[in-house]
Amino acid sequence: MEKFLSNSPFEGITRRKFLWLTGMSATGIVLGCATNPVTGKSQLMLMSESQEIQVDREHSPHQFSMDYGELQDKQLNSYIKEVGGKIAANTHRRNMPYSFRGVNATYVNAYAFPGGSIAATRGILLNIESEAELAGLLGHELGHVNARHSAEQMSKAVLSQVVVGGLAIYARTKDSTYGDIVSAVGMVGASALLAKYSRDNEREADALGMEYMVTSGYNPKGLVDLMDMLKHMSKEKPSAIETMFASHPMSDERYETAEMRASNDYRHVQNLPMFKERYMDETARLRAARSAIEELQKGESAMSKKKYTQAEQHYKEALRQIPDDYAGLVMMSKCQMALNRPEEARLYADKAKAVYPKEAQAFYMSGLANMKTARFGAAVENFDGYERLLPGNPNIIFYKGLVLEKTGDSRSSAAAYYRYLQTVQQGDQAKYAYQRLVRWGYLK
Repeated sequence: MEKFLSNSPFEGITRRKFLWLTGMSATGIVLGCATNPVTGKSQLMLMSESQEIQVDREHSPHQFSMDYGELQDKQLNSYIKEVGGKIAANTHRRNMPYSFRGVNATYVNAYAFPGGSIAATRGILLNIESEAELAGLLGHELGHVNARHSAEQMSKAVLSQVVVGGLAIYARTKDSTYGDIVSAVGMVGASALLAKYSRDNEREADALGMEYMVTSGYNPKGLVDLMDMLKHMSKEKPSAIETMFASHPMSDERYETAEMRASNDYRHVQNLPMFKERYMDETARLRAARSAIEELQKGESAMSKKKYTQAEQHYKEALRQIPDDYAGLVMMSKCQMALNRPEEARLYADKAKAVYPKEAQAFYMSGLANMKTARFGAAVENFDGYERLLPGNPNIIFYKGLVLEKTGDSRSSAAAYYRYLQTVQQGDQAKYAYQRLVRWGYLK
């Protein structure tokens, strides 16, 4: 039987066993049904509660990093956690390891992973006007977790032969376009775990969210006001909110149902507080940066249309107003890469690392810029830094293999390529990594 070369990190592994091992990276799932913790009815479910939590822990940090990490405003983040924790205590699944945070992304959205990790972006926090609205937002996401909507959607996807874990990730190994840069950052299947909910899921989450917030002492009008704000934003700033509506479909019927439920089912609690003043106090620093955040939104919109020079001007104006904004610095680094200015991209990425040293995405951009300018040793250091902060991103492992190859260290490069293939087995990168192992004699 063919074997990898002896005295290598792959000693004793045959080609057949190698392929078998790399195909075993996904968690095994047993077909079955479960009792919905909210309705008490049978529900298609291929995941146990412990698997929901494990999937969440493995993947949610990568999504939070794609959204530029937790808010730099620690006081606001603590406030969000406090409100979320208060509502979570009144849900059907109180035993779940819930966690709440704001993230630095500027688009308008909120999302929940199946194990209870919940995030709201700066874009949506900036447009909310009361704590009751925030409670409605977090209550809605808690509704999805409690009704196990994400796990149910993933179960259906498995039956439809759609791979959720161990996604084949495509990114070119040569010159990167902006799309490649963005798609490569943090993509380990995290986004696929954010369910695109059905209208029935949304209605159920609305009902649960209102129940949870009212039980927690908030006026049900908070959820109605939140939905009203989102409807108006869809007309005034459609590009900023399209991601949210793609995963959380909105309709007039949803809004009218929520309004009717607040007026009728909860008419006895119409005097519960909105806590508008408290929300305004807690978000004062965020709202002071509104103009700059709107410039970042415009920059991202221009980037998506490949209007890189226009995007650069928006980012410059934003950074003039908030020069130490981590998301703005990383966005500008991406823009400079898209403009084929890797040296400038590296400078912005390095400043972002200094501003927020515990967040990983700037290390990726710095590594990419160093790779582009043939500073391969520095690129390896940056990719190592990324992995120390946020292990498990296969793209970082692949790029590490690529730059190690450039330095002539084929043994270390082969080890990186092998690690990459344990997670990803399809696409150009996987093919490239596999061919290198064959060429270097690690696989005969």
